[in-house]
Order: sequence, then structure tokens, then C-alpha cells
Amino acid sequence: MTALRGQKAWTRKRRRFWLTVLALLTLALAAFLIFRALDEQLLYFRLPSDVADEAPEPGRAFRLGGLVETDSLVKLPDGMSVRFSVSDGENALMVRYTGILPDLFREGQGIIADGRLDENGLFIADRVLAKHDETYMPKEVYDAIKERGHPDGTTSGKTP
Repeated sequence: MTALRGQKAWTRKRRRFWLTVLALLTLALAAFLIFRALDEQLLYFRLPSDVADEAPEPGRAFRLGGLVETDSLVKLPDGMSVRFSVSDGENALMVRYTGILPDLFREGQGIIADGRLDENGLFIADRVLAKHDETYMPKEVYDAIKERGHPDGTTSGKTP
């Protein structure tokens, strides 16, 4: 009789052990899937110098920030696309955008563009955000340019 009780206790322990293992594996799988989905949705911020130092794989979405170079804005023949260059004072990256640019978009001003690099190194923007006025630069752009060695955080000498 005591041997039978011992076996029942052993099977209960074994069952509890395997249920615990199964629950932990399920939690680990759920966490992995959540983090993977979040990683695919995140847009990492980069300056043109960051892209020059270590280009992301073509097709990988990221957020590009910097100043639109003067005399770089070109309207393409299709009427809806533009091409311009974004610089951080060290490097520049060509951007192509199809759509209506924000009213505040100007050469020499700060922008943030969401998009991806194509296989030729051209940044294809899905969305372009312009700064609000002549004294404002997006904080991400200001901090990143300052980190790159420009003491006032701009390439023009103006502080935000």
C-alpha cells in the first residue's frame, strides 16, 4: 500500500514538473515572438555619418535625420517625386521621396525621414517630417549632431 502511495506521489511530482516546464517554454516563446515583432516595428535613428560608417542592410527601415543641403532639392519628371540630400555636416545621403512635402520643408533646415536604403545606397523615404520654425531642430537630430563633434549641435552655428 505504501509503495502505491509513493508511485502516485512520484507521478504527481513528475506531472507538476512537466507542466512547469511546458509553462516556462510557452512564456519563453511568447516573449521571443513579442520582442521579434517589436524589433521589426522599431525605427532606429541614424545620421548620414552613421549610415556611411555602418550601412544598414538594404530594405531595413530606419529613421534618417539631418539638414537638407542647400541647392540639392530636385523635382523629378513624374511631378510627385523629389530628390534631395541630407547632411549632418560630415556626410550626406541622397533621399528620394514620392508625395507631398510638408509646408515647412526648406533647404538648409532639419528634417527626419522614415524609410529604407535601396540596393544602390539611395534612401527611399516613406515619410518626411520638417522642423517647425527657423530656430527649432528635432531633438534627435540636435543631440546626434552634437555627439558627432559639433559643439552647438548644429552645422550652421545656430542653436535650437
